[in-house]
Amino acid sequence: MQKPAPILVADRFPALLDQLLALLNSLSEAEWHQPTPAPGWSVHNVALHLLGDEISILSGKRDRFSEAHVSLDSWDALVAFINQRNAQWVQAARRVSPRLLCDLLRYTGDQVNAYFATLDLHAMGGSVSWAGPDAAPVWLDVAREFTERWHHQQHIREAVNQPGCMQAYFLAPVLAAFVHALPRTYRDVDAPEGACITLTITGEAGGTWSVVRYPQGWQLYTGAPEQPHARITLPQDTAWRLFTKGIPPDQARRSASLLGDINLAEQALETISIIA
Repeated sequence: MQKPAPILVADRFPALLDQLLALLNSLSEAEWHQPTPAPGWSVHNVALHLLGDEISILSGKRDRFSEAHVSLDSWDALVAFINQRNAQWVQAARRVSPRLLCDLLRYTGDQVNAYFATLDLHAMGGSVSWAGPDAAPVWLDVAREFTERWHHQQHIREAVNQPGCMQAYFLAPVLAAFVHALPRTYRDVDAPEGACITLTITGEAGGTWSVVRYPQGWQLYTGAPEQPHARITLPQDTAWRLFTKGIPPDQARRSASLLGDINLAEQALETISIIA
């Protein structure tokens, strides 16, 4: 086993944006109003949310523009704040037409992609909250942004019955980023030092990762020992939906294979790799 390699996806954002805009520009008026897997949000709403993400990156990270400080003292408070913020943006932006929205997404998307290309991906940045409270390398933050754009585009594609961007070029780095939530998932699990849980995601975009218990906490690795304490196997389509709260753990369990210490294996089904 070894430490996970950096997930370098800055050069993949343009292709993902092109996929999104080709899809959106092909939609009928009725399809813009189709409900998506994101509860209460239509295709139009999800596209507006993506625009809001781009504006936040450009204003907050590129331009260093600060909003009023909000003190958040817990995970639940962070989730509530993000949900409220997202809802306020979508509500305020609903008058934006689909045509204008596509134009704005191209304008902001190209600028965000150019900004990501300037970053030192190996420097340390802020935390990726669903992976843990500590500072994270910039590459993980950028990979998190890639997962955000990928899974919301997937919501739109499912709403209008269009094939998803399931090629390994897109999905493999998404899954590799999502599994960085595993140490946080196991943070409160009582297990002996050296305990190892292995997750295998099957499919072209999948892979194998393990988390190991040390005195200072759980650590993530790629690969697996010969005999982990617990092993869980998930199809890639189940894994991404589980990690983004698209399906509940009990539904994911029906397509999972669990071996060894079942209680330790089942904890992996509690993994969440998004904030809200």
